[in-house]
Amino acid sequence: MTVLDPDLNADHSATKSKELPRQRDHALRVEPMLALEWSHAIEAAGGVGLADSPAQTRRAWIHRADEQQVLTLFRAVGPDAPAPWWLRALDRGRIASRAAAFALEDEVARLLASRPGWVFVPWATEGEVGYWEFVPSESGVYGPAEPTTVQFTDRHAGFVDLLPAHRGHGQRQPIEFTPAELREQIEDLENIA
Repeated sequence: MTVLDPDLNADHSATKSKELPRQRDHALRVEPMLALEWSHAIEAAGGVGLADSPAQTRRAWIHRADEQQVLTLFRAVGPDAPAPWWLRALDRGRIASRAAAFALEDEVARLLASRPGWVFVPWATEGEVGYWEFVPSESGVYGPAEPTTVQFTDRHAGFVDLLPAHRGHGQRQPIEFTPAELREQIEDLENIA
């Protein structure tokens, strides 16, 4: 961010000169604003729009820039900065690389996109990857419900959480999965929902 000196023209009234000094002729003071830089880094180029998989949402600087440069900026901003699950996992040494995280997201996408009833929702919290919903699970006798949801997480080594369909009050408790476990149990999970 560029900050111009507001007092640059303060002496103008005393000299009664008709010509004001030009701001660019004087040194500018530049102050970095990490939070602003980070918000631009996670912002998807062209907006998220419609996407039917995590791969279609990978349009931000953090997805294209050098991995070490992304990590350096993330660490400078701090661990509470909005960020995708894979960047937090990468920062903590829980996943080998951004490419490994993308491969994991793509594996889950191939599984769920091939099955009827699963829909990718790209509008997650700021900086985060979207999630998958099993639409048939949200209708119920007792009114609307939160559908069965699959989302990515850095909380555990499997990196996949399943949130069962939920009706009523209270928090849904995530069930930890790996992509392989999700693949093995997907039919049972759909039948329960």
